[in-house]
Amino acid sequence: MSGDNGEPKTDALVPPFAQAPVGALLGGVAAALSSIGTAWIGGLMLLVVADVVGRNFLNAPITGVSEIAARSVVAIVFLQVSAAILQRRLTRADFILRRLEGRAPRTQALVEALFSLTGAVVFALVLWASWPKLADAWAGAEFFGVQGVFTIPTWPFRGVTVLGAALAACAALYVAAQELRKARAAA
Repeated sequence: MSGDNGEPKTDALVPPFAQAPVGALLGGVAAALSSIGTAWIGGLMLLVVADVVGRNFLNAPITGVSEIAARSVVAIVFLQVSAAILQRRLTRADFILRRLEGRAPRTQALVEALFSLTGAVVFALVLWASWPKLADAWAGAEFFGVQGVFTIPTWPFRGVTVLGAALAACAALYVAAQELRKARAAA
């Protein structure tokens, strides 16, 4: 099916990344990880509330909440960042892009592509720096917490960082490719 201008018709409810097979796969994985991150936020909120109630009303704090919360925040960010990239919701100052939107769509697409390529490089560097730490945590059975009181292995948290950075780099490259196609079409 195509629209009046010869371009394929798109459903307004379907995100642009879901129209191509690679985009659909990438978007599906990103959405699944983002859902896990959202559920993790809910669980973390319940844990913090239980700790506050236990600490203030029952004189029985939950051991390890601060350690879990500190590691969880980073993990949640890396679980959700690829979905934010694909949905074009990554935090940024877009006042220049809004000015270019109607006046220079090709320039806007090129700036978006440059932004996405920069993001891909940043996430690739995070992946490159995080991989050895994941391998060391796995091989060395690394834990955090207070030994004898509360400990938890670090490798799952480092693994989420590696997975999230890899998927975020792929998502940024995918968005950059889309923007470059858009720039070519606008020329």
